[in-house]
Amino acid sequence: MERGGTQRRGSFRGSLGFIMAAAGSAVGLGNIWRFPYLAAKNGGGLFLLVYLVLAGSFGFTLLTTEIAIGRKTRRSPLKAYGVLHKKSGWIGVLACVVPMIIMPYYCVIGGWVLKYETAYIAGQGFAAAEDGYFNAFISSQWEPVLFLLLFLLMCSAVVLIGVEKGIERFSKVLMPVLILLVCGIAVYALTIRQEKSPDQFVTGLDGLRIFLIPDFGNATLQKVLQTIVDAVTQLFYSLSIAMGILITYGSYVPDDTDLVHSVGVIEIFDLLVAFLAGVMVIPAVYVFMGPEGMAESGPSLMFVSLPKIFADMGNVGIGVGIAFFLMVLFAAVTSGISILEAVVSSLMEQFAWSRKKAVIIETLAAMGIGVIVCFGYNLLYFNVRLPNGKDAQILDLLDYASNNLLMPAVALATCILIGWIVKPETVTEEATKNGERFGRKALYNFMIRFAAPVMVMVILLSSLGVI
Repeated sequence: MERGGTQRRGSFRGSLGFIMAAAGSAVGLGNIWRFPYLAAKNGGGLFLLVYLVLAGSFGFTLLTTEIAIGRKTRRSPLKAYGVLHKKSGWIGVLACVVPMIIMPYYCVIGGWVLKYETAYIAGQGFAAAEDGYFNAFISSQWEPVLFLLLFLLMCSAVVLIGVEKGIERFSKVLMPVLILLVCGIAVYALTIRQEKSPDQFVTGLDGLRIFLIPDFGNATLQKVLQTIVDAVTQLFYSLSIAMGILITYGSYVPDDTDLVHSVGVIEIFDLLVAFLAGVMVIPAVYVFMGPEGMAESGPSLMFVSLPKIFADMGNVGIGVGIAFFLMVLFAAVTSGISILEAVVSSLMEQFAWSRKKAVIIETLAAMGIGVIVCFGYNLLYFNVRLPNGKDAQILDLLDYASNNLLMPAVALATCILIGWIVKPETVTEEATKNGERFGRKALYNFMIRFAAPVMVMVILLSSLGVI
C-alpha cells in the first residue's frame, strides 16, 4: 500500500535527481544573500570556521534525520511524524505550516531579484545603483506585485509538471549552470582592484584574506557565542531544515539510494555555494566600501550595496550584474520550487487532491498573501518591535514566525522524538538499510540527543528575547 501511495505522489528516478533537487533547495537566497553579510558581520574567517564545524555536525544531523524520516515513512511532512509515533502528528502539522508561511514572502523576495535582473538586462544597471532605487521599487504599489506573480508562476509551472519530469529534470539542468555562474563571478571578484593612492592598491585578494583568516585577536566570548548563534540560524536557511522540504524529497527517494553518500554530496554543494558566495561578495565589498562597508551592509547588501559596486566597475559592471542576478534568480527558483512542493505534497495526501488542484490552490493562496506582503511597504505599512529587538513590517513578521519560532520548534521536537522516543536507530537503520557504512554514527547519536536540542533551544530563547 505504501509503495502504491509513493507512485501516486511521484518519485525520483535515482540518486542524482534527488541530490540535484535537494541541493537546489539548500542552495537558495540563504546561501547567496544571507551568508556573505553574516560572514562580514562576524569577522569573516571566524564565522566561516564556525559554520564549517556546525555544518558537519548540527547540519549533517538534521539533514540526515529529515531525509531518512521521509524515505522510511513514504509520507508528506504532514503525515510522516504520525507514522513514526502516533502521538507526534502535531509536529507534522507545524512542519507543514512552515512552508505555507514562507512561500508567499519568499516569492516576494524572488520577485525583487527578478526585477533587478530585468533592470540590468534592460541596461538600467546604473539607475539601480542610485540612492533610493530599491526603496522606491518596494514602496510602489503594483510593480512588486507583478514581479511576485511572475516569480510564483515560474515555480508553480515546474511543480505542476511533477516530481520526475518537472523538479528532477529542472534541477539537473539548473544546478550545474548555477555552479558555473557562481564560480565565474567568484573568480572575477578576486581580480578586482582599486587605487586608494598613487602607491597603494586594494585588491579582491585582500578581501579574500579577511574572509578566510579568522581574527582571534578580537574574538571575545560574547562575539564567539553570537557567531555560533548566527551560524546555527544560517544553517536553518541554508539546508532547508525544519521546513518539511527534506522529508518531502526524502519520501520520493528510491530504496536503493545510498542516503549517507547523498547527504554528504548535498553538504558539499551547500558549503561550496556558501563559500563561493562569500568569495563573490566580500572581496568586492571590501575593495569598494572598505571594512566599514562590510560591517554595515546587512540585509540590504544584495539590493543596495552590490549595485553600487557594480556601477563603480563601469560598463563591465553591467555584465557582472546580469550574471550575478541571473545566478541569484536560479538559486531562488530552485528553493521556491522545493518550498511549494512541500505544501503540495501535504495537500495531495491530506485531501486526496490531484497535483494540478493542489498546485493551483496553493499558488492562489501564496499569491493572495504575497500581495498583502507587497502592500506592507505602502498601503498597509506599519512598524512593530519584535521580541528580539528588531523592527518589523508584514514580511518581517512572517519571517519571524516561520524562521525564528516555528522552525526551531519543529527542529527541537524532531530531536526529542528521534533522540529519546523512537531512538536514533530509527534513522541510522534506514540510512544503512542497503549495507551502507554510517561513518559519523557516534557523532549523529550525540548530536541528535544532546548537542542539537541545546543549540536549537538557544536559538528559540534568543528569538523570544529571553537571552
